Amino acid sequence: MQLTARWLALGTIAVSTAASSSCTDAHAVSSPPLAAGFAATVPNRAAAPAPAPEGMVWIPGGEFSMGAAEMSEATADARPIHRVSVDGFWMDRTEVTNQQFARFVAATGYVTVAERVPRPEEFPGAPPENLVAGAAVFTPPPGAVPLDSQYRWWSYVQGASWHHPLGPDSDLGGRPNFPVVHVAFEDAQAYARWAGKRLPTEAEFEFAARGGLAGKRYAWGDELRPGGRFMANTFQGHFPDHDSAEDGHAGLAPVASYPPNGYGLHDIAGNAWEWCADWYRRDSYLADAALGLAHNPRGPAASFDPAEPAVSKRVMRGGSFLCSGEYCARYLVAARGKGEPSTGSNHLGFRCVRSPD
Repeated sequence: MQLTARWLALGTIAVSTAASSSCTDAHAVSSPPLAAGFAATVPNRAAAPAPAPEGMVWIPGGEFSMGAAEMSEATADARPIHRVSVDGFWMDRTEVTNQQFARFVAATGYVTVAERVPRPEEFPGAPPENLVAGAAVFTPPPGAVPLDSQYRWWSYVQGASWHHPLGPDSDLGGRPNFPVVHVAFEDAQAYARWAGKRLPTEAEFEFAARGGLAGKRYAWGDELRPGGRFMANTFQGHFPDHDSAEDGHAGLAPVASYPPNGYGLHDIAGNAWEWCADWYRRDSYLADAALGLAHNPRGPAASFDPAEPAVSKRVMRGGSFLCSGEYCARYLVAARGKGEPSTGSNHLGFRCVRSPD
């Protein structure tokens, strides 16, 4: 789940989440039978207009069914299923890495939100001693705890940032190919502009994540572990106190540690949450469904989350290494996340897209 990290630390409003506390364990050329409400994905037939930029793959676009068939808390805001079409685009094969982000910072001198000291006018009423630069870090408790409050396993750590992912005493040694984390929405946008790219819309993300499949639960099909093989970096063991790392990684993994989906995208589920361009509204699919066929939807004009009406949020997708059948399950391909834009945490990153010229 995703915290509103600075607000968590400054104590000015309730914590914002990207995933509810209730989970299901949690599919194209589509394989029959399709899940109820889904129609086949119809990819555009046009070839890529040019060779793929370095590190990117061509996503053909086309018409598909967007949303979730199952009714669960993990997918309650991903209904109704509705038809959407998107134009073709290139997408980063992996999440943006520490090495890539470091090149951006070296070239521009950019300072991320997590590295900036919060200003009193941004957080009226916050105790002055809480106005410190930092971000939220997953901090497993020593033993089992009730899953009633994320404060039990998240801490706001002064000095945590993209190059100090666990706090000021940590660094990126040995982690150049890990996803960059602790990036706020504006940080991701700044990188994308520098790279000549942009953030994906939520519809683009889901089309790409499905990899040509239709009606499947996961980005690779209907089974979480086909043939016993781990397909994504998620949480095993007992959440939140013990990650057994059965998938080979406790915490983040280097990008491309798991198989790609049908479009050649790695880590499109699990590892790190990824920012999308859209504002979050719980009911936004209703508006798109009313169109019959929504073409290149860009999301609502403004955010509204009935759980926290005063907090504007952006969409996040894909889930993270903290998603499990006990808690979150947002590795489901239709599942949506949400986060206040100044959020930074050690399970939140991004990848970029580029439209043809």
